[in-house]
Amino acid sequence: MSLPPLLMRLPRRLRASGPPRRLWWSPSLRTLSVGSWRAQSSKAPAYWNQVVSEAEKIVGYPTSFMSLRCLLSDELSNIAMQVRKLVGTQHPLLTTARGLVQDSRNNLQLRGLVVLLISKAAGPSSVNASCQNYDMVSGIYSCQRSLAEITELIHTALLVHRGIVNLSELQSSDGPLKDMHFGNKIAILSGDFLLANACNGLALLQNTKVVELLASALRDLVQGVYHENSISAKEDHITNDIGISTWKEQTFLSHGALLAKSCQAAMELAKHDAEVQDMAFQYGKHMAMSHKINSDLQPFIKEKTSDPTTFNLNSAPVVLHQEILGRDLWIKQIGEAQEKGRLNYAKLRETIKAGKGVTSAIDLCRYHGNKALAALESFPPSEARSALENIVFAVTRFS
Repeated sequence: MSLPPLLMRLPRRLRASGPPRRLWWSPSLRTLSVGSWRAQSSKAPAYWNQVVSEAEKIVGYPTSFMSLRCLLSDELSNIAMQVRKLVGTQHPLLTTARGLVQDSRNNLQLRGLVVLLISKAAGPSSVNASCQNYDMVSGIYSCQRSLAEITELIHTALLVHRGIVNLSELQSSDGPLKDMHFGNKIAILSGDFLLANACNGLALLQNTKVVELLASALRDLVQGVYHENSISAKEDHITNDIGISTWKEQTFLSHGALLAKSCQAAMELAKHDAEVQDMAFQYGKHMAMSHKINSDLQPFIKEKTSDPTTFNLNSAPVVLHQEILGRDLWIKQIGEAQEKGRLNYAKLRETIKAGKGVTSAIDLCRYHGNKALAALESFPPSEARSALENIVFAVTRFS
């Protein structure tokens, strides 16, 4: 099968078979808990917003408007009118739609910002002058800006598709069944539309290697999400025996591949050599991994430990806790946290916090952050490089 038909057939595989999950890229950290559980994070909302705002000034314009041309098209304008019918329900498509326009806490457009920053940090190729005639604004080629938009479109399409609700698990507070069913239809339509626009944009770049990179990233996303859904669909997934090495492989597919390969593709568009492309790939990979671990840590390091919010039992702190503790003791702790046939997440969270899984996850977060910083050493000093470093610091610094 040729590549374009394959790309067009992928979106429906991205949809979750279970209840929607929250986006992993969630920078708004509050209070970090290490040792005394009262350490303040430098990645508080105000600090994080400042880091992102300064980075946006470097690349030329706010990334919240990167996909504006697509979002203001007639097709999506019509969809936006239909989405208004979901107001008053708990359908996750509403949250995603709000985030596309303005989300200062979660910064849904961050991937595109990183692609633009690393494009500017690398600059034009010193050994290949074949792209010197390309349009350049603020030190970034127009094709690299198009790539950043494509990256965001793919990510947004994934968000929309993963927001499809499992109708068999609805509660009365979620909203009428017909409205939730209608929301699912709109999510399928709008997600497919975004992904189709991304595929069209890729073709317009006229670079087969870039198309191959982004197509493989999309394949990785499908594989990673499919694995997550197959695990969560099993009745006994609570007791799954998974090591941190396996977790890292699966997490890269579902959360790291898109950013890593987009950074590499940005270097390819500027005709950089294989070494520079690999360094960009490594930054994107380790930056994404560090951010994912940071997101996984949030239920365990918030100051208000009485928060009843559930957490993923395949998140980094839990996997590390299970690996350190041993499978038999982990199963025993799961049993002790059961109350009337349901898992008491608050009780289990306190048990995990008492172990070494949380501190080990913080160490792992810093490890990937250091790897990301090391990848930047091959880039010349600049404002863009400093902005990329500041993003890493904001994700990994616990003080």
